[in-house]
Order: sequence, then structure tokens, then C-alpha cells
Amino acid sequence: MAPLGARLLVASLLLVIVLLPLAGVGLSYTFRQSATASFDTRLESLLNALLAGIQVDSIGQRLQLNRSLGDARFDRVYSGWYWQVSNGSDLTLTSRSLWDQRLPIPEHQSGLAVYEVEGPRDDDLRMIERGLRLPGHQDVIHVALAGSTAELNHEVERFERLLIVSLATFGVLLLAGLALQMRWGLAPLRRMSANLRAVEEGDIERLDTQLPVELKELALAMNGVLERDRRLIERGRAAAGNLAHALKTPVSVLKTLSERFPEAQRQPINTELTRIDDAVRHHLARASAAGGVAFSGRVSIGEAIAPVVQGLARLAERRGIRFDADIDPNAAARIDPQDIQELTGNLLENALRWADSRVSFQVSRVSQGVRLRIEDDGPGMTRAQGESALARGVRLDARGSGSGSGGSGLGLAIVEDLMMLYGGTLRLERAALGGLAADVWLPASPVSARIGDTASQPPPAD
Repeated sequence: MAPLGARLLVASLLLVIVLLPLAGVGLSYTFRQSATASFDTRLESLLNALLAGIQVDSIGQRLQLNRSLGDARFDRVYSGWYWQVSNGSDLTLTSRSLWDQRLPIPEHQSGLAVYEVEGPRDDDLRMIERGLRLPGHQDVIHVALAGSTAELNHEVERFERLLIVSLATFGVLLLAGLALQMRWGLAPLRRMSANLRAVEEGDIERLDTQLPVELKELALAMNGVLERDRRLIERGRAAAGNLAHALKTPVSVLKTLSERFPEAQRQPINTELTRIDDAVRHHLARASAAGGVAFSGRVSIGEAIAPVVQGLARLAERRGIRFDADIDPNAAARIDPQDIQELTGNLLENALRWADSRVSFQVSRVSQGVRLRIEDDGPGMTRAQGESALARGVRLDARGSGSGSGGSGLGLAIVEDLMMLYGGTLRLERAALGGLAADVWLPASPVSARIGDTASQPPPAD
């Protein structure tokens, strides 16, 4: 869906496209009417001057003009401005500009009338005509005066060109002003959106409330929801820790008591107690990790896993295993430090358990996030075994009954849960060292990755 600002701008553009042409048509029509009325007023003034100069010869009852209209266009042949005086079918007087042409006289007896007529050389003329009786003259005479509409049309066309340029300029300025107004008006929404993204990615804990009144109430309500969720998550993680401590002692006591039973009875009891212990630790670890997604900030991977790497490096040294670690100091991701330690510790412990003589650990930055790759030179596993392990969370340590989370398959299950929570991926494949390679990718924005953001997809495997 288009952004709100773009939708408002498109709506404004449609209004401008519709309203400005309508306004232009209205203004053009009004101006043409006004210009035509002004043109008719000029024609009427000249007609009145013509009428004032007409008189009747007392001897021959002939009409004559005793004054000039004072406009040279009536003396220039086919100038576009003409006058004539006639009584019925007889033509008495004409302007020199008519030469041998005549103006058409409609059937009209008296009063003033205006017509659109065709003049000499097919010119469009606007003619004003009056029929009247003069004292001493028995017939009705028709006095007509016409002017070319070319001047009127040129004036209207010039106005329309100026109107089009003016309305186009006004439309552009109006749209620019509306765009600036919408940008300024929507700025608080953009700031609020940026705040939400920062809260989502763990950079800040609360929304900024320095907003207009309408948005301030919304920001305060959202801050209340965030604070309540944070308290619930912290309470849940604390309860998970307390439950873990509460269950450890009874399970240990039951294991101790089981030693009193005969071997045949002790073995199944210990098996079930181990399953209980693994299930409890698995779900407690999952509950503990679930709280870190919404409020986790960007952490340096190297700094967060340093204690784990140092401890396992000493373990590798005691076992005579070469441990190579190549960690990019600038690699960072939005993940809870405890979760990245849990993830790294489980995978490294498994690699050290299976390795014959060497383990390689690499942390690097990629365009969409961070990649962790752990390799060993042990026996590894086939593609089918890797897919089976990821599909069912089965034990990685299939050779024996190794202790700890890795021996029960709990370590891999926790890693898979963390990948699901943070939107990452885990691949098990053949390592270059000959054993197993665990390839982990963590996205730059875990929340967007979990909701299916196509921009946050793992890069292709090396």
C-alpha cells in the first residue's frame, strides 16, 4: 500500500488537475463575455456618433453625413471596420472602407440589435444596427456599423495564453506548497515510526512523547504497553530461573535415591530422570531466550562470546585439540548476550566432543547480518543425518551417552529454538576439515526477519 504522504499528494494532484481547468474555463468564458460587452460598447459609441452626423436634405429628401467619425479605419479599404446607411432596399450612404461591398441588413424595423455577420473577404464581423425614422424622412432607415472580431479574438486568445501559464504556475506552486505542508504535517508520524523501529531493534526502550497532542496520547499508551510487556517478560524469565533452581534439587535427590535400587531397576529410573531433567532445562532455556527478542539491542558478538570462547579454548588445550578462532571485532547483531553465548557454547561443545585434533571457529559480517561457522575434523555426518537432526532435534552425540546438553540433543534443540526466535538459519554440512560444519546466520533485524521481511534473507552459503 502506498505511503500516506504519497496518497495525500496524489489526491491533491487529482483535485488540482480537475479544479484548475474548470476554473480556467470559467475565467476564460467570463473574460470573453466581458471583452465582447466592451467591444459592443465601442460599436454602440461609434454608431451613436454616426447617427448624430446623419441629416436629411430638405430639398431632395436625401440622407447625408455632415461629420467624420474620426477613425481612419473607416477610410481604409477592407480595413475590417465599416458602416452603411440604407432605407429598405436602397443603399444611401457607406464608408469608404466597404468599397463595392455591402453589409447584410436583417429584417428589423426599429430598436438596437447586434449580429454576427460575414463581411467582405469572408471576415467575421460583429455588427450593431438600429432602425429608426428621421424627422422629414418618411421611410425607416437602417444604420449599421461593424467591426472585425479578429481584434476581439486576439485579445481573448492572449488572455487565455496568460491564463494557462498562470494556472499552470499556480498549480505547480500549489502542489509544491501542499507537498511541503504534508511533509511538515507528517513529520511527527515519521519520527514516531522511527522511534518504533528503534524500540523494535532495541536501541531505545520508550517512544518519544514530544509530539502533537493527537499523537502524544498514542505514544503514551504505547509506552504503557511496552512497559507492561517488559515487566511481564522480566517476571517470566525470573520465574523460569526460580523454577530451574527449584527443580534441580529434587531431581538430584531422586538420582541419589535411585542408587539404592538394584541395577535392573536403577537404569530405567535414571533414564526417565535424565529425560525429565533435559525437558525441564530445554523449556526453561526456551522461555528464558524468548524474552530477549523484543528488547534486545545490538551487541558486539566478539565481546559477548569472549568468556565462552576462552573457557572452551582452555578445554580444547587440555584435550590436545587445536582450536582456531577468527572473530571479526566489528561483527554485531541484535540478540540477547545470554542467547548468543548459549548458541555458541552448545555448538562449540559439540565440535570439541567430536573433533579428532582440530576445531575452527569463524565469526564474520555479511551484508544482511552476521555468520558464525564452526567446523571440526571428526567423522561428521551425512546429509540425511544432518536433515534428520534438524528436523527432529535428535542427539548430535549418537556414539554414546555423553553427558550434558549436547549428549541428550538439548544443545541442538536450543540452537534451533534461538534461530526460530531471532529469524536466523542453521545448516549442518560437510566441513572443509572433513568433519561437521555448523553454519549459523543471524539477521540484522530479528523482528523483521521473523515477520517475513524479504530484505532479511540469509546470503548464499560460501
